[in-house]
Amino acid sequence: MGLLARIRKEWFIIGIVVAIACARLEPSVGVKGGPLHPEITVSYIAVSAIFLNSGLSLKTEELASALLHVRLHLFVQCFTLIFFPLCIWVLVHVLELTSMNQWLLRGLQTVGCMPPPVSSAVILTKAVGGNEAAAIFNSAFGSFLGIVVTPALLLLFLGSSSAVPFSSIFSQLFMTVVVPLLIGQVLRWLKEWLERARPPFGAVSSAVLLLIIYSTFCESFSRPNTQIDHISLLLLCFIVFSVQLSFMLLTFVITSRPASGFTPADTVAVIFCATHKSLTLGIPMLKIVFAGDENLSLVSVPLLVYHPAQILLGSVLVPTIRAWMNSRQKALKLTSLQPI
Repeated sequence: MGLLARIRKEWFIIGIVVAIACARLEPSVGVKGGPLHPEITVSYIAVSAIFLNSGLSLKTEELASALLHVRLHLFVQCFTLIFFPLCIWVLVHVLELTSMNQWLLRGLQTVGCMPPPVSSAVILTKAVGGNEAAAIFNSAFGSFLGIVVTPALLLLFLGSSSAVPFSSIFSQLFMTVVVPLLIGQVLRWLKEWLERARPPFGAVSSAVLLLIIYSTFCESFSRPNTQIDHISLLLLCFIVFSVQLSFMLLTFVITSRPASGFTPADTVAVIFCATHKSLTLGIPMLKIVFAGDENLSLVSVPLLVYHPAQILLGSVLVPTIRAWMNSRQKALKLTSLQPI
């Protein structure tokens, strides 16, 4: 395989490296208020583009079928909003025996209380070829559910309560998720043209994800925290990646068993939706919960590390997970064709 062919095949991985490098060189471009204006281009336009793209590419019958997949939805929501925060609570109590900064540990617990995001899990599921419809439902439903559940979890685990701006968050989620998805479904009356032209839906979603990766790392690189020693920061990064890998492996093992009743495509959706956490809802909520607290920046660090880490880790694992899903689907198809 020639160099150009290799670059075309691995363009997304190369794009991740370039996006992170550009963010590191000049983070001010992609931060809030910067030339890129991510508070508009990412929070609204990019997320809307993701769900408009999904609405166009998803068959209406597939979306309707996903809504009835109650077992999958129940598993994802219970895992991310019950099992996840409980495990982090146990981990935090163990880490309290070390010399790790206590405010970083409180921040780690807040990560566990967050709902799934509305964009990254959907894009990664689509990139693999998993059950995109189920990913859309769980990401959107989890975000709406998180508006109520997350403050209750923060009160339970941290003793902190917050007056969440329900109306503003609800309206943003509705305008960036529900409306574009419905518009995409309405535009599917161009069904014959879509099947003939075969627009590059996957490439569009991947390009949008690169924009999200870039703006996320710009935000992270623009917030150097001098109060954190390098050892604590490295330890935190190690913990975050370990938690993500462990939960991804756990969800994979549980849902890939034949007795689970989930298809390989379902497993892909669960892996991403149940283990990812929302920065969009998380940061505003932390600013409310810890308003006026001088340790807010420290509490925010674990979420700021977790968010880019989940996108980076998920993106790197896309080829591996896709290869597993394709091989598993082929094996199941061959099995079903064999005479009894």
